[in-house]
Parts: sequence; C-alpha cells; structure tokens
Amino acid sequence: MSDVVYINEAEGKKRVLNNGKLYIRLLTMFKADTNMRDLMIHAESQDWEKAQISAHTLKGNAANLSLTELFTQSLEAEMQIKGKALNNETLEKLKACFDETLVQIDKVIEQNA
Repeated sequence: MSDVVYINEAEGKKRVLNNGKLYIRLLTMFKADTNMRDLMIHAESQDWEKAQISAHTLKGNAANLSLTELFTQSLEAEMQIKGKALNNETLEKLKACFDETLVQIDKVIEQNA
C-alpha cells in the first residue's frame, strides 16, 4: 500500500497560491472536521440525504487540500450513497483511509513547523 498517495502537498500548496502557512492552517482545521463521523452516523441510520451531504463535503475538502486518496474513497462512497446504499466494505475502506490521512497530515504539519 506504499504506492498510495494520501497527500499531494505540492499541489495543495499551489491551490493556496503557495502560501505554506495557510495550507498548514487548513490541514489543521481539517483534523477537526466532523464530516467523516457524521457520514458514519447518517449511513448507520440510513439517512441518505444527510449522508450524501457529509460525503460530498468530505470529498470537496479532500479535493481542495489535495488529500488524494481520501478524495477517491469519498467519491466512491458518495456514488453509493446516491443509490441509497453504502457497502460496509466501502465505508470501512473510507474510514481507514481517513484515519491514515490524519496520520499523514500530522507528518506534514510536523515537517512544516
């Protein structure tokens, strides 16, 4: 799984006009984001409208910050949710990806401190 790109830091910084401090601040804010937790809660209760909003927001935040693998995984989850279902395997992969993304974010923040 070492081929997986969780964060494209260079692309993320380009998205904020190479303002490294802003990028780090946005990554720090992302760590407090509740959309993954909300997505899991709404999927469990089969509230597909709210689950889709959470998945869409998570996907958008991942795209904006160049959290590459999280974007891919949240896109898959969102597509399933639009069909009013979410495969448990997809949800587990998304959660694992989210957790690893947070680990990688901490590394990026530490390297840029």
